[in-house]
Amino acid sequence: MRLLHTMLRVGDLQRSIDFYTRVLGMKLLRTTDRPEQKYTLAFVGYGSNPDQAEIELTYNYGVDKYELGTAYGHIALAVEDAYKTCEAVKAQGGLVTREAGPVKGGTTVIAFVQDPDGYKIELIQRE
Repeated sequence: MRLLHTMLRVGDLQRSIDFYTRVLGMKLLRTTDRPEQKYTLAFVGYGSNPDQAEIELTYNYGVDKYELGTAYGHIALAVEDAYKTCEAVKAQGGLVTREAGPVKGGTTVIAFVQDPDGYKIELIQRE
């Protein structure tokens, strides 16, 4: 078994594509529009299956907001330098919700950013 993708429901597909590609540097891998079923999918990532897991952004026609609930945690991304990544995210208009720094009780440097729909993304510095 292997992880293929994580699906996130989004309220504005283009806004989300812009965030993941422009702010986080992912590529738009493919899209699928299903007008009869009233939804559109966009897959983004740093590479595509089977070599890399992807994020599936799902837009359901007419739905512009979702309740995130309390069970969802976050997506984690490995970054070379969390401090520089936070600065780059802010420079592109992204929201940093926890500045880069050591994790409580440890030495691993982490940060958190938030996408336009409120989903949290953890940045973990890996050298």
